[in-house]
Amino acid sequence: MKSIQRNTGMMIVMLISLLACNDDFLNTQPLNEVLTDRVWKDASLAQAFVTDIYNGLGNGGFDEQMVASLTDEAIFTHPGRGINTITESRSNPADQGWINNTLNWTQMYQRIRACNLALENLAAPQFENTAGIEADRLRGEAHFMRAYFYQQLLRYYGGIPLIDRSYTLGESDYTVARNTYEECVNFIVADCDAAAQLLQGKNMASGRASYAGALALKSRVLLYAASDLHDIPTAAAKSDVVAKAKQPAVIGYTTGDRVARWQKARDAAKAVLDIGGLGYEVALAAPVTPEQGTANHSNAALARNGGERELIFARYFINAKDEGGAWVGRNNGPNGYHNWAGNTPIQNLVDDFEMIDGTSFDWNNPAHASAPYANRDPRFYATILYDGAGWKPRTADVAAKDPYNEIQTGQYQIVSASGAVTTYFGLDTRQSSVEDWNGSRTGYYMRKFIDSDPAVVDQNTRQQIPWPILRFTEAILNYVEACIELGEDEEARTWLNKVRFRAGMPAVAESGEALKERYRNERRVEMAYEEQRYHDARRWMIAAETIGQKAVRMNITATLKPGKDVKIYRYDTDSYNYVYEAQEIDPGIENRLWLDKMYYLPIHRDEINRNNKLVQNPGYEATDVP
Repeated sequence: MKSIQRNTGMMIVMLISLLACNDDFLNTQPLNEVLTDRVWKDASLAQAFVTDIYNGLGNGGFDEQMVASLTDEAIFTHPGRGINTITESRSNPADQGWINNTLNWTQMYQRIRACNLALENLAAPQFENTAGIEADRLRGEAHFMRAYFYQQLLRYYGGIPLIDRSYTLGESDYTVARNTYEECVNFIVADCDAAAQLLQGKNMASGRASYAGALALKSRVLLYAASDLHDIPTAAAKSDVVAKAKQPAVIGYTTGDRVARWQKARDAAKAVLDIGGLGYEVALAAPVTPEQGTANHSNAALARNGGERELIFARYFINAKDEGGAWVGRNNGPNGYHNWAGNTPIQNLVDDFEMIDGTSFDWNNPAHASAPYANRDPRFYATILYDGAGWKPRTADVAAKDPYNEIQTGQYQIVSASGAVTTYFGLDTRQSSVEDWNGSRTGYYMRKFIDSDPAVVDQNTRQQIPWPILRFTEAILNYVEACIELGEDEEARTWLNKVRFRAGMPAVAESGEALKERYRNERRVEMAYEEQRYHDARRWMIAAETIGQKAVRMNITATLKPGKDVKIYRYDTDSYNYVYEAQEIDPGIENRLWLDKMYYLPIHRDEINRNNKLVQNPGYEATDVP
């Protein structure tokens, strides 16, 4: 023992002697971090820094809870996660309710700071372009991402503080007032222009900013800027809450030429349409067949078989990473397949899909009411799983109960082994014999974005469907809307019909207000589940009669026709009489209400407390509370 102690002591003395002679020992760098000054001197590290900014995209729109459930597209099946706070207009500065993970105020400004750091350090690059890494490209990406993050904040909150530099420790004041809405639009547009200039001609990888992406984002921002909600004279006439805003310039234009704003929106959208090589099946002169229309819409949603050309900027997922966005099938698929039924379509959306001949669906039409899923817009069949729709093979433990692989969301009569007529609840209902806690409350399931490949069983298989942040058809629809607002109806119809022909729908022929209504419905069904409806209903100021209306479900009962003997259920009009009843969702589940304060989200109380220069949005100030 003494020998070990003596040898250990000698080793310590020797180590101290060595360290005393080595000044570098105290200057060692951590192995899991890179010093800031090294990042901007190394092209690969600089690129890694800019790449990390994209993590601010989160899961895109593929969170378990989706923005669709804040609108008249869907309802979230599992209450108690902040969805109702928004749909029931209970948002307040202390409790905003659930918002998409790319909207956290603090996180967005952290990403904006990263963009500012990149732009500052890349202004005079300290590395030579190498291995395909160019400082100009990285700057272009940083400009685009900063524009995107500010756009996210702007369309939810209105004007926000514009920070165009990285703050440092020891500054005398970190408080900043909100910029006007116009200043924010101009700033974002300038960032988009800078990104476009820097990225033009660059061969960008999927999922990264691009020349086309910069122009598409600019198109969206200018379209919003021209809309009713952000023209204060128009908005104030429609809403007392807007009329009483303390700082109206923060949420819209108080002066200026609105026609000129629509012209800018039109021209920005047309710039995207003029880019070659984009878009999917948008050069048709007549409608495709209904079957091809359904396939086209599915291809665009799943980004395959040519549909990937729709994507201008998207959030991609790879199977090697277990990311939340890869579980869209599990999160939203039918419970009869062991899925979770998260964001289920409501009847309000179903009813707005036209008939195949272009007429409106009408419950007062006996033919429509008796077979509500027949002869509909082909996009309906690529968007929604409904009672009787064919789907994937059931899992092994369920296959014997449904050898026909059809969605079952009703209650049906069957004949038992003893010959008695009994009621059978479908496998995809909340009374399912498979799982009764994950069933749809609406009688429908989401099909869009869910891979129909039987190998993708959803519950146990990650999908690799990209989230479409910006796609070519949005630019088409932006162009159509601006043309309608400018009285250019013929041009609007030409481009609107391109979208309809791809879907297998006939041309529209309306003009004026009637054309505007057809366009708005077209945008609704074409862009369903893509986070468009929440913003469209607000900027058009039609939220009270759309996303504020009561959510409606479908109740389906099927009774056996005389003499029919069915032991294992399947959808069959020869054996059954079907009755379809549209019913309001139980108010105990969700009791939708629209209040005009919801045109904007409240700025969180903590942000107001940290920054006394921030002015709260209208409808949320202490004086607004009854």
